[in-house]
Parts: sequence; structure tokens; C-alpha cells
Amino acid sequence: MRRADRLFLIIHALRGRRTALQARQLAGTLGVSLRTVYRDVADLQLSGVPIEGEAGVGYLLRKGSDIPPLMFTADELESLVVGTRFVRAFAGQKLAESAQAALLKIEAVLPPDLRDRATRTRIYAPIWRDQNKTEFAALIDRLNAAITDSQVLRLEYSDEAGRTSTRDVEPLCLAFWGGKWTLGTWCRLRVGFRNFRPDRIAGCTVTGERFGDVDGRNLDAYLEAMRGYYEGMES
Repeated sequence: MRRADRLFLIIHALRGRRTALQARQLAGTLGVSLRTVYRDVADLQLSGVPIEGEAGVGYLLRKGSDIPPLMFTADELESLVVGTRFVRAFAGQKLAESAQAALLKIEAVLPPDLRDRATRTRIYAPIWRDQNKTEFAALIDRLNAAITDSQVLRLEYSDEAGRTSTRDVEPLCLAFWGGKWTLGTWCRLRVGFRNFRPDRIAGCTVTGERFGDVDGRNLDAYLEAMRGYYEGMES
């Protein structure tokens, strides 16, 4: 966890408390050592955050300096918790860790009744990460990074019939279809939009070339083409 995230969580763990929070509790919540907690709290105090207390006694925010809670309804909170669970189960490792960190921040500033509601939702997305799923999660991370950086990819791909091909593609988006991921691209071999399933990608190499936002072959054009394709299937 980044230091900035730890400091954020320490402040919000103290909000609204009437009794001192022990450093050992903070260390357990944040997954760090007691020494790290002591150092972080001291740095916050030096920067002007009104934290009272000391090592061995516990910490409180000075009276009158409470931080207002986020305005979430119970249903809104449940949707965030469920969404985070799905990201952790089906997205790449980087997104999963970021989703978990975001949820910790949200829960840290919630009033007790909503925080309890967050732990009671019964909609799950169980995580079973064997070696294959761990490697697949890493691939999703690489594809997502290539999309963000507009990196041309060279794919070694096997289609549904088992035919293999090598494609240079401009990756535009990732879509999750309730069980399968799809990589939406502009395929340079076919000179058109093509979708590829990551679970059929045998090799993925960053070519080092970046592509631009070109009218007719960018994300907006891709989404419009897919919309027309699926509307045509329904008619």
C-alpha cells in the first residue's frame, strides 16, 4: 500500500471516535509494523493534522475536527462492494488491488451503520487463483496497459476452429461478457475492427510502436460498429 493511502486511511480511521484507537489496531488494519504507524502518525501531526495521543496510549482526532462522512445510501454502498468483488475476481491483478484499496478508503469514511452494511451483503464473486488464472490476470493487466498507452500489440492467436495467425493490432478496449473477456481492436491484417478473446491469445508482444486517435478506427468508431453489428443481429 502506498504511503499516501496509509495516511488517508489513518485519518479516516480516527474520524468520529470517542475512544482512542490503539496503534496496534491501526497496524493490523493497514498490514504494517507498529514502527510504521508511529512514524506515519508523527508525520501527520507535524503536517498539522489535529491528532492527539501518543504511542502506547492511542490516538484521537481533536474534538471539533471531525471529517463528515460520505453521502452514500445503503443500496449505493452495496453496489460499490459488489462491483469491487467482481473486479477482484475477474479483472487483472493491478485493477483488483486498486479496487480493494478504493473500497478501504470508502469504508474508512462511512458512519458505523453503513460500514456494517458493507460487510453484510451476500452477493459474492469467489476468487480462486490457480496458476492459469494468475497468468490470465497478468495478461489482462498487460492488455489494459497497452490500451492506456496506445501501444500496438503483436498477437499469436488461435480462433474457435483452432486456426492460428499472427496479428498486429491497435487495442481499443476490454469488455467482459459475463464469463469471457474480449479485446476490441483495429486489426491491421484485416484492415477492420476485430474482437479477440484473451483466453485464445497464445502470445502477446508490445511492438514498441504507438498508434494515434484516427477517425474511423478509434474507440468511438469501434463502439459504433459493434452497436450496428449487434442491432443487425437482432433485426
